Amino acid sequence: MPQLRAGAARAVITPDIGCHIPGYYEDRVAVDIHGDLHAKAVVLDSGDTCLAICVCDVIALPRGDVLAAKARTEEMTGIPAANVLLQATHTHYGPATAAGYAIPRDDAYMERLPGRIATAIRLAQNRLRPAVLGHASASCSGEVFNRRFWMKDGSVQMNPGGGPNVLRPAGPVDPEVGLLVVLDTERRPIAVLANYALHYVGGPGVLDTIVHADYFGAFDQALQRLAGAPFVAVMMNGCCGDVNHIDVTRPVTYPYPFSEIDRVAEVVAGQVYSAWRGLRDYQADVKLGVANSVHQMRRREVTPERLAQAKERLAKVKEGGLQGSATSQPDFLFDVTATAIHDTPPVWELPVQALRIGDLGIAALHSEVFVEIGLDLKRRSPFPRTFVAELANGGPDFYLPTDTAYDEGSYEVWSTPAERGSAEHLAALALTLLEQLARD
Repeated sequence: MPQLRAGAARAVITPDIGCHIPGYYEDRVAVDIHGDLHAKAVVLDSGDTCLAICVCDVIALPRGDVLAAKARTEEMTGIPAANVLLQATHTHYGPATAAGYAIPRDDAYMERLPGRIATAIRLAQNRLRPAVLGHASASCSGEVFNRRFWMKDGSVQMNPGGGPNVLRPAGPVDPEVGLLVVLDTERRPIAVLANYALHYVGGPGVLDTIVHADYFGAFDQALQRLAGAPFVAVMMNGCCGDVNHIDVTRPVTYPYPFSEIDRVAEVVAGQVYSAWRGLRDYQADVKLGVANSVHQMRRREVTPERLAQAKERLAKVKEGGLQGSATSQPDFLFDVTATAIHDTPPVWELPVQALRIGDLGIAALHSEVFVEIGLDLKRRSPFPRTFVAELANGGPDFYLPTDTAYDEGSYEVWSTPAERGSAEHLAALALTLLEQLARD
């Protein structure tokens, strides 16, 4: 088998001051920039197969823009579009890649983004050199918390805060941090690709109008500091639709605005670095593979009564203005998401992709998938270690709850346009692709 070659690079994808920032149900306009956003690319070439992974510091990647970026990549590099995995980190402090309630899509920015993604991949390809790789896992349980809680009244609520009415989390977390370490033949780092199921970190309100890459960017910087060498450190977000970093038993304090982002990034980077330095065996003869499929997603229906009520109440909000934060008003969110579901196509396609890198599997799903789905997929995977990535390869951004969660309710459930069972069907298709790659 030919010697593996690998390359990695970044391309800047920072928007301008004045851009609209998505992530909430209210418009935010950027007044400052705290470090660049990046498209971070890793290219692996085994001689008979070449694949690329590119992770972008944006909230989500619409399907049409992903297809444009993949086509541009194939044109610039010769890497087949089918062999390219694109993922969004899901930072809530980047440009508006799609339109949402009160937030316009940044068309000028999105016109440029596919070319910047293709540029990052081409730069990584330009840097291909003989390489070896290894993979490992670490545990980082103290920074992830299920954000859905059973309450004393029998309901399930998202982020209810602390207090006597909160009983227990309604779901698990995934503490595993997976890492793929890519070195040149002199053992100098080319890239580290990590996988951790943590929604994002954020900070106090002062950050809401500042463009930044959240802990995904800080992780890149922290891991390079620990290693004392320059390379590309990529954090692939795992299945974390119902997971965040908030410990409801311990109020968060902010010595400075980015303190929590930096703290979490450094904790995770420390665990990754320790596992990396514990690696003894690296491989140069690595089998690569890629498999793709499409899941036909069906829309859940909104009753005429609910839709009429939502439109009536939203008309009053538009006339009188919204008092206070949108994200703290369940009735308003309920109405906005009802109209959004109604406007969703009855059937649409969600991409599913699997990668094989030696005896490491990667399953790439779309949307914000509940952590239970990722845990189950890891357990059932035919590979000794599997990364599961969400918000990959483009599509509308919504939650994919478990079948059980549909009975429990709360924001993630009543805001999704996906019919019950969609997450399980998507994962089953990903498992089929992993099994196919393991047999090849």
